[in-house]
Amino acid sequence: MAIRRTTASYVYTLDSLEPIRNGFVEYDDLDGTILAVGQCAPEEIVSEGAIVPGFVNGHCHVELSHLQGKFVKGSGMAGFIDQINALRDWAGRERKQELVKEWMDRMWERGVSAMADISNDDSSFDVKSSHRMYTRTFLEVFGSEPEMCSEVMNEVRDLLQLADKAGIDAAPTPHSCYTMSPQLLTASAEAGLARGFLSYHSQESQEEEDLLLTGTGAMYENRVRNGMSTPPVTGESSLKYFLSRLEQAHKAPYDEHILLVHNVCLQQDDIDAAKRVMNNVYWVVCPLSNIFIHNALPPIPLMRANKLDIVLGTDSLSSNDDLDMVAELVCLHSNFPEVPMAELLTWTCLNGARFLKKDDMLGKLGIGMKPGIVRISAVDGNGFVTPESRSERII
Repeated sequence: MAIRRTTASYVYTLDSLEPIRNGFVEYDDLDGTILAVGQCAPEEIVSEGAIVPGFVNGHCHVELSHLQGKFVKGSGMAGFIDQINALRDWAGRERKQELVKEWMDRMWERGVSAMADISNDDSSFDVKSSHRMYTRTFLEVFGSEPEMCSEVMNEVRDLLQLADKAGIDAAPTPHSCYTMSPQLLTASAEAGLARGFLSYHSQESQEEEDLLLTGTGAMYENRVRNGMSTPPVTGESSLKYFLSRLEQAHKAPYDEHILLVHNVCLQQDDIDAAKRVMNNVYWVVCPLSNIFIHNALPPIPLMRANKLDIVLGTDSLSSNDDLDMVAELVCLHSNFPEVPMAELLTWTCLNGARFLKKDDMLGKLGIGMKPGIVRISAVDGNGFVTPESRSERII
């Protein structure tokens, strides 16, 4: 064992909402095991910045890293979908794999220890299978026409076999209400639930809500213009529609770990409906992606008032300029300055680890754990991130 010690003005263990001022972390330099945490002696020289556990990126599409800088911002959801359809396949497999590795390496060095990632093909599998970062991969499916359901499900089962062969933790998952027939939404959700995990793009835009509520709006017009079927007009939110399709997969309650991603249009009755049937639901926010596409943010005060298990993600480089967890933290802090820094870090580290069922080793600076240790620079006098903050992995 090689014992190392690192210090910082603030150490966020995430055992509480209060950081340790002028604290230290001792760890095994060979495997990163946390050995001790505490407050430095008065005479000890303390480094600046904050020490935090390794991050968990709660939502990413790393296989879309070839799309960085290619999308027009502020297009709305319908316009964003048109850009995805036009640009998704511009790069060949080899180039996509190179960029997957480049960005996973970059995220790792910045402190991301684990990730819940979306895949539509196997181009990221080789990198994930050998990378130091833990990933749980959601094999996302699309298909607006009911007759496509069997073929799409056969394809995702084949993809799941490739993931299993590569040694990657994976599960089929539905994309969203607006890209899927009711039949495919239920079938893919059932396949994911059978694996114990599900991820779902939920209430990302008002366009999505209008589609289900009234059968109107830019999303509806986009689907019709492209000759695609639309989901049934229910008069209720897209999240409630999703819950109704889950009921066709298996009866409530749902003990599986379910990740609802984006939640920009979340309302109180949606929260109530989800919590009635979901026992392990986590709510991802991707603030910079939401601003990129439609200049909106999720209702953080409402989510906090309901004590939701919030998780932070970056989304993809098609809807973000970077995959930088600290940049996401800066965005949240600038828009919601009332949220304590330790709470923001709980969303960024611990809650994602809990969703992944990796919180025995990840998410906290706990004795005997191996979460990764990260230094955030340029924090302010209260320990909050600033626009100048950057993150760097210590181990």
